Amino acid sequence: MKRKMEERSGLRSAIEELSTLPKVEAAQYDLDAARIPTKPFLHVCTLILQVLDKIGPTMAVLRQDIHQNIQRLEVLCESNPTKYSNMIEILKKEDSEGSARDSTSCSRAILWLTRSMDFMVVLLQRLVKDPWQEMERAVEESYNVTLKQWHGWVSSAAFKVALKLVPDNETFITLLITNDQNWDNLREDMQTLVALLVPLLEHIHSILGAYRLDRLKST
Repeated sequence: MKRKMEERSGLRSAIEELSTLPKVEAAQYDLDAARIPTKPFLHVCTLILQVLDKIGPTMAVLRQDIHQNIQRLEVLCESNPTKYSNMIEILKKEDSEGSARDSTSCSRAILWLTRSMDFMVVLLQRLVKDPWQEMERAVEESYNVTLKQWHGWVSSAAFKVALKLVPDNETFITLLITNDQNWDNLREDMQTLVALLVPLLEHIHSILGAYRLDRLKST
């Protein structure tokens, strides 16, 4: 019960935190004026880890990457909490240093965390539309339209093998629903989270594009 309530609280907390952010425009290219709060971004990424845990071993590699990228950004933010409270400052710093494209850069961490959230948004959209669809197919199709084009053959092959371990849809939905809600409540929360995430992700992608980072593939 305690674990389920904590997870429920995390979902609502992420929604509430995203709700407090100012509205952004995806086409905003004024990098000096742009702002993407780092803390709420990492908060939502942590939520994604909780959902990926429900999918099981299939997402183990992706989950590890997300966790490492979150840690990388957290370490940098701790070095200067005020300056790096805006993710744009992180991108500016590494762009000026010429390190943004390095495999261990925080800029790449932002890129891959954004792509991971793209995957989760598409998966949640599919579940909201049809909660009883075949889970394996939903995960595979969500992966195909978000992450697959950026993964090398090793990651793609590993995903294809692990896909057979995805739980059935009823099991997955049951794991997501907490004791204080039903499917309608969960669906409403999922829709709200998606509605808040989509414009934020579009904005981040536009900024990454301005820094010429949006086409980078896995090394």
